[in-house]
Amino acid sequence: MTVRVLLVDDEALVRAGLSVILQTEPGIEVVGEAEDGAQALVLAGRLRPDVVVMDIRMPRLDGIRATGLILERVAPPPAVLVLTTFENDGYVTEALRAGACGFLAKRTPPERIRHAVHVVAGGESVLFPAQLGRLVAGRTRPARDDRRLAALTERETEVLRLIAAGMSNAEIGDRLHVGVQTVKTHVGAVLTKLGVRDRTQAAITAYTTGLVHPAAGEDPA
Repeated sequence: MTVRVLLVDDEALVRAGLSVILQTEPGIEVVGEAEDGAQALVLAGRLRPDVVVMDIRMPRLDGIRATGLILERVAPPPAVLVLTTFENDGYVTEALRAGACGFLAKRTPPERIRHAVHVVAGGESVLFPAQLGRLVAGRTRPARDDRRLAALTERETEVLRLIAAGMSNAEIGDRLHVGVQTVKTHVGAVLTKLGVRDRTQAAITAYTTGLVHPAAGEDPA
């Protein structure tokens, strides 16, 4: 299946570079480009991309508000992958809360950007535990919420920790010695009990409740 991608960035040079990076990957097609969030909202509704690669700081409508509006108004909603210039950008956390599936720094190597597009298109998240932990810690004060966490079984709590560590369903299955379908069942239960939309939201919850601490994660090699 070909992954249809919409690029959103206010710098034409960045869009052109991303287009070249992605178009060289079999199975990825760049179907449109937008220079701000307002144009992205229109094009997402018209083109129905599978993935939106979204800048954060843009004129007229920024990437945070655009992410929320696209996920609210476009059906089926695309996966949104945020690109940021600064890895400690506090706005990244807000974009994740708005529904983005993950984030990458603009200096990320081309092969990892291509891989990330495939990952979010497949329903997974792109999370870098140490970076996410620092971002959340900088915006909120972690405080264990026993009521929310108490609803999880021991296995579900373990799955939540691994989600926060940035592991995919397959990696979680390997770690716990269970099948991917079993992992999906556990993940679904975690999302329902925590009252969150997706695994990215679940990872943020793991940090904001104090279940996982920033120092516990490491950026992937």
